[in-house]
Amino acid sequence: MSPTPIHRRHVLTTAVGVTTAVSLTSTGLLATPAAAAPRPQPLRNDELKAALRRVEARRRRLLTDRPSAGGWEMQKAVDDGGDIVTRDIAGTGLKISVRMGDVQTVLLHVVRRFHYEVDALGLQGEPDPVQGWVPPSAVRDSSLPESNQASGTAVVIRPGSYPPGARGGFDSWQRVTIRDIVADTEGVVRWGGEDHRPYEGLFYLTVKPDDARLRRVATKIRAWGETPGAGAGAVPDVTDSSRRRRAARYS
Repeated sequence: MSPTPIHRRHVLTTAVGVTTAVSLTSTGLLATPAAAAPRPQPLRNDELKAALRRVEARRRRLLTDRPSAGGWEMQKAVDDGGDIVTRDIAGTGLKISVRMGDVQTVLLHVVRRFHYEVDALGLQGEPDPVQGWVPPSAVRDSSLPESNQASGTAVVIRPGSYPPGARGGFDSWQRVTIRDIVADTEGVVRWGGEDHRPYEGLFYLTVKPDDARLRRVATKIRAWGETPGAGAGAVPDVTDSSRRRRAARYS
């Protein structure tokens, strides 16, 4: 899950704690009788200032203090030391930028199943078959679910093909399969095609940071990846009555 943003007050508090610990060590208060470790030198003021400058530079470069609709902080850059990174989508030959960790595990599972079971992505040089992160400057309304792209917690299939507000982009079989895919996530991911204002290409996280459901679902998906015949690529029978009942709970 994404770490909470590092603010100046937190850094100052941490620095005070580090300086105190170093001072106690240097006076022998934390030393054990059997050990005579070299005494570390306390941080000098210029080193502390340099550390603060690095943290502030990272904050300015990456963080926005602005949450997307799902409550995750939007970030300004990808592959730049933040939480949003570019990853391969296994089995597709494609890449996507999403939030690392459990979010990445869940969203990539959704995209892979879509590719295998709904409609293959990226064939014959198809442009923009899937899109993840977008810069916060591209977000017009942070209350809309597509704003979650800027926090790395949403993906859009073929962003030019399924415009917001339009229905009918998928046939009945594809809709059944999409709902089965979403059911794998136990409601952690929602399909935008089910929204009052539909966006059929959109899949987005519904849980806040530190929600235990995200970790549980991601752990389950990772276990599937290590189990023959399970997970993305297994192609289950989505018409099975038990799977249809499961899917209905999340649609």
